[in-house]
Amino acid sequence: MEWHTLTQQFGPSPRDLVITVDIKQQQLSLHDASQCIKTWPVSTAKNGAGNQQNSFQTPTGTHCIAEKIGDGAPACSLFVGRQNTGQIASIINNAVAADKDMISSRILWLQGLQAGINKGGDVDSHDRYIYIHGTPEEGLIGTPVSHGCIRMRNADVIELFDLVDSGTLVHIQP
Repeated sequence: MEWHTLTQQFGPSPRDLVITVDIKQQQLSLHDASQCIKTWPVSTAKNGAGNQQNSFQTPTGTHCIAEKIGDGAPACSLFVGRQNTGQIASIINNAVAADKDMISSRILWLQGLQAGINKGGDVDSHDRYIYIHGTPEEGLIGTPVSHGCIRMRNADVIELFDLVDSGTLVHIQP
C-alpha cells in the first residue's frame, strides 16, 4: 500500500512518514509522500503472517507506532518487559539463534488500526506486544525467525527510531 492510500484512509502520519514492512521480502521501508527514503532488512515471524493471539505470527494490515521505548539507551541495551535492564547484549553475527528471544536497543510498540483485523479481541497487535525492535541475533536478519515481532539490526532500529514519531503509520503486508 502506498503513502497516499494509507494517509487518505488512516489520516496524516507524523512528519509525513509511513513505514511499510514486506514480509515476503523481509524488508522494512520508510517513505514520504514522494519517495522511499530508506530500506532495511528485517526478520519477521518464523510462523509466517497472521493476526491471531498466540499464533507467533507477524500481524498484517495497518498499524501505528503506539509508543517509542529506549530513547537514549546505549546501543544493544537489553530490554525485558519494556524496561532497560542495564545489560548490553553480545551481538551474534553468525546465523545462529540465541538461547532466548531478546529485545535490544529500541522498541517501537505497534497498535493495530483495523478493527477485527489487528485491533480488538483476539487479533489485537498491541495486546500481543508486537514491536519493531533490535535483536542480538543480527546474523539471522533477513530470515523469518521471530516470535511475531519485526526484528532489525541494532544500528538500523536506532536510526529508524530517531526518524519517526509515535503515531507514524506502519503497513505490514504478507
